[in-house]
Formats: sequence, C-alpha cells, structure tokens
Amino acid sequence: QVQLVESGGGLVEAGGSLRLSCAASRRTFSTYAMGWFRQAPGKDREFVSRITWSGGMKNYADSVKGRFAISRDNAKNTVYLQMSSLKPEDTAVYYCAADVRALTVGAVGYWGQGTQVTVSS
Repeated sequence: QVQLVESGGGLVEAGGSLRLSCAASRRTFSTYAMGWFRQAPGKDREFVSRITWSGGMKNYADSVKGRFAISRDNAKNTVYLQMSSLKPEDTAVYYCAADVRALTVGAVGYWGQGTQVTVSS
C-alpha cells in the first residue's frame, strides 16, 4: 500500500505561483510513475501531469502546458508540481497519484487525499 500526502495548496491571486508537494510512504516510490490530477466543483476529475519513474518523460494537459512543471526527488520519495501564471480556471482540488499507468483517472493505482488550490481573479 502506498500513502500519499499532499501539501502546498492555498489561495493565490491570478498570475501568481504555487508549488505542490506529495510525499509517498513507500521506498518503492522510485519505481512508480507519479502524477497530478484535479477536480473542480461540479466537474469530473481530470489529468494534469505525469512523470515517469526516472523523470525522463513528462506529460501535461494542454490547459497547463508552459505554466506547470512536474518534477520528482526519488531520494525524498516526493513529487512536485510547480504552478505558475495561475488562472481562476485552475481552481480545483489537486490530487497526487502514484502508479499512473496512463493519462486517465482509471489508470491510477493510488490517490492522495487532495489539496485545495484557489485562484482569485
């Protein structure tokens, strides 16, 4: 079992930045592709970004390309999401995901509890 704990969410003005962190409980973290998803009120959970176990490949949703950057530190069992140029439409609960086999909600093995990001206009 993998436990994921997100941190770094909060309230920020449009155009601002936030960095989300996700700490994983197991040493095998380094073998998993990790990712971030988000869910806005009244909407389905959607893919945001994914990073392979080595960090060699990264994927982004079109809506965040050029503004968000995913990274990981396997020595710290932690994955990050640096969010810049934030927009009000980025407001959502952001979920860390482990064992992300594809860029869809159904392909995720483990979920964190989520952290709220609110972007004011």
